[in-house]
Amino acid sequence: MSAHSTTPVATAGPDASGASPGGGRHLGLALFVIAAAQLMVVLDATITNIALPAIQTDLGVSDANLAWIVNSYALAFGGLLLLGGRAGDLYGRRRVFRVGIAVFTLASLLGGLAPNEGLLLAARVLQGAGAALAAPSALALITTTFPVGKERNTAMGVYAAMGGVGATVGLLLGGVLTDVLDWRWVFFVNIPIGLAVLAGTRYLVEAERDTGRLDVPGAITGTGGLISLVYGITRGGEHGWTNGLTLASFAAAVVLLAVFLFLQARTAHPMMPLRLFKDRNRWGSYGTMLFIGSGMFATFYFLTLYMQLILGYSPVRTGFAYLPFSFGMAAAAGISSKLVARYAPRLIAGPGLVVAAVGMLWFATLEPGSSYAAHLMPAMFVTGLGLGMSFVPMTLGAVSGVAHQDTGSASALLNTAQQIGGALGLAVLSTLSTSAANDKLPEAASSLYRGLATEDFALVARAGEALTHGYTVAFAAAACMFLAGLAVTAFAVNAGRQESTEGAAPVHMG
Repeated sequence: MSAHSTTPVATAGPDASGASPGGGRHLGLALFVIAAAQLMVVLDATITNIALPAIQTDLGVSDANLAWIVNSYALAFGGLLLLGGRAGDLYGRRRVFRVGIAVFTLASLLGGLAPNEGLLLAARVLQGAGAALAAPSALALITTTFPVGKERNTAMGVYAAMGGVGATVGLLLGGVLTDVLDWRWVFFVNIPIGLAVLAGTRYLVEAERDTGRLDVPGAITGTGGLISLVYGITRGGEHGWTNGLTLASFAAAVVLLAVFLFLQARTAHPMMPLRLFKDRNRWGSYGTMLFIGSGMFATFYFLTLYMQLILGYSPVRTGFAYLPFSFGMAAAAGISSKLVARYAPRLIAGPGLVVAAVGMLWFATLEPGSSYAAHLMPAMFVTGLGLGMSFVPMTLGAVSGVAHQDTGSASALLNTAQQIGGALGLAVLSTLSTSAANDKLPEAASSLYRGLATEDFALVARAGEALTHGYTVAFAAAACMFLAGLAVTAFAVNAGRQESTEGAAPVHMG
């Protein structure tokens, strides 16, 4: 049973140009800028996946290093998010957002022009750093640009939808650009988007800055701890959880993050103010988003393998096959952005997570000959619908009632939860899937390729059955992750509805 309290939502004053947060006619342009930035950042986490074989052939990337074209981006993004969020609080969110988008756009140009593996990996790290600066500020700028009520709820709905839509659009664009043009266009496509976003930042409203200073010891230990954690999770999925370097990475993460928390409790200007966790709705939102990220991003990975390896889809067809997921996510996000003004977040996110878990269990019934129209398409739509219902209330819960000087840090924590969850989910579910497949047929993946090369179709059939079994085990585990998020929501998230009145509205707890 919770006590009743009322916490005012931070609102921003006018920016230097005299525009107010509710300026009216420019809010549509501001929303486009923030949505385009979020789309670009999320899109780049998946757009390179389908282009990996072409990149490997063109640049001669080794099998061991190929995964790091994806992982290096996730490592820099996840590790630097807290630093990026705090930088926005201190130096101005609009300014840091501009810097992040500029860095991301430049890195995309360098990645597209990269003549070798080393420079491509460096560009991916730089992209991740730019994304880590831009993403927390993008979410924080919603709270300074859009007034509390209908406008902010709509903006949050669009922002949340981009989280899922961006991942599926990345797969679609990756296939189209690689097949029709060249793999380098998966990087070049960011350049016009980045330039358009930079041109539109004038419509975003700057907030009052925190008067503190950068917590350098906190920045070092927090960033180092997160990088060690993400690296350990990624390496564990590839090389085993008892691998020496994996264990050393986890040990370093535990030590560094423990020191980080110790410093945050004692410094006058913390990089991650621990007061953010005093609100159970906020830490509940972070916990729920961690489980959502764990299930969602792993789902893309296994569905892509199933469609290409088992059903024989081309990259372009695979990308288009994901459209029902995007439609479900976008539709539900639009609906839930209106429902948050009438119902408590847990009454929207809870049913949404149940629906998403049902979609995962539907995937868990896949067979090697399953139909797209009767099986994959409806399961994708249902899963997208459930996740879209969950994203908006959890995103609002992470930033509602946050003092203006902490908005960037609160936004960064939400993004960090998603990144850590995505890395952990993919690593754990990959281990489960591989183990389940190999129990059916040792070295199932290798057997599939060997059967295709030798035209041993009986071996191909056995390998396809084994791999499909492994994928279904992963989907069932992903459903459990969504249900774990439901448990966190039911236990921790007890906020009332988001007020629909304009101006400074309270968030009622309890």
